[in-house]
Amino acid sequence: MKSNCKVFFLAMIICLLGGSAAFGSGSMAKSGNGNSAIILASFGTTVPEAVGAITNITATVRNAYPETEVRITFTSNIIRSIWKERQAEPDTWISRGIPEEVLYVKNFIATVGDLLEDGYTNIVVQPTHMFFMEQSHDLQQYVNGLVSIRTMKPRWKPINKIVMGRPALGRPGDLYPYHDDVEAVCETLAKDAEEARLAGALLVYMGHGNEHWSTGIYAETEKKMRELYPEIKTFIGVVEGAPTLADLMSRMKHLESKKIILRPFMIVAGDHATNDMAGPEVDSWKSVLTEAGYKVDAKLEGLGSNDQFAALFVDHIADVAKDAGILLK
Repeated sequence: MKSNCKVFFLAMIICLLGGSAAFGSGSMAKSGNGNSAIILASFGTTVPEAVGAITNITATVRNAYPETEVRITFTSNIIRSIWKERQAEPDTWISRGIPEEVLYVKNFIATVGDLLEDGYTNIVVQPTHMFFMEQSHDLQQYVNGLVSIRTMKPRWKPINKIVMGRPALGRPGDLYPYHDDVEAVCETLAKDAEEARLAGALLVYMGHGNEHWSTGIYAETEKKMRELYPEIKTFIGVVEGAPTLADLMSRMKHLESKKIILRPFMIVAGDHATNDMAGPEVDSWKSVLTEAGYKVDAKLEGLGSNDQFAALFVDHIADVAKDAGILLK
């Protein structure tokens, strides 16, 4: 982030937090109470049927920490803007089971500001992203910016502690080796593997990926899946970047089975899953595989709907809170 952007960013933070840190007045007087809170930061989704994966993770975390304030934010600007437009007809969306915290979801900085206004100054930010790629990277920069705030009088510092946990498949670094996180994720997919085994099918996952930032994390996850479930041929491809569906098909064509269970390797079964993966268009993964002679059973269920998978974020929250000395109840 360029230096002028940093200045603007920090100035925006001070405005959002009420500016009282600079003047020693107003709600920042609450900053000494040390109350703890959790922010669950997901990419988000505009697909109503996919929201359940996010609410399942949220409920899992709230059940694990019943005395701790838990709030959500969406890191995608586009997704938040769509929900903002939908706020013009709240009854329409609430009647479809959309929680108010999703309909009125705020950006990360506003969510932090609300917590501070309510007296919470120890904050654990838990990304519910798959791996530490663009969204998590940028979220970490926001957290770093908040950590860097220094007031002339320490007692007016708006935030006591704010830390960020690691995504589902981990992040670079040796404090918590991401290999362990990869294995933990794969262990939560035992039911998927068993379903494929009983059906005599290949297990194919669609991840999101990134055209500009390749980590090899999908290949490593696929390898671990095959180690844990050797009877199942598991393949993981991505919408953006590599490996592509064509890459997977070049490896699959030598196998006898022509049955495929197709699942999103994403937190939610959102737009990519409903359209790019299982949509009726000729270029969707389901259509391409069907045209190639496979019998495809597409499952529109995000990983966040898997209770065991959702519980991984509870563990990641516990780790970073312990490291930072933040008490969560």
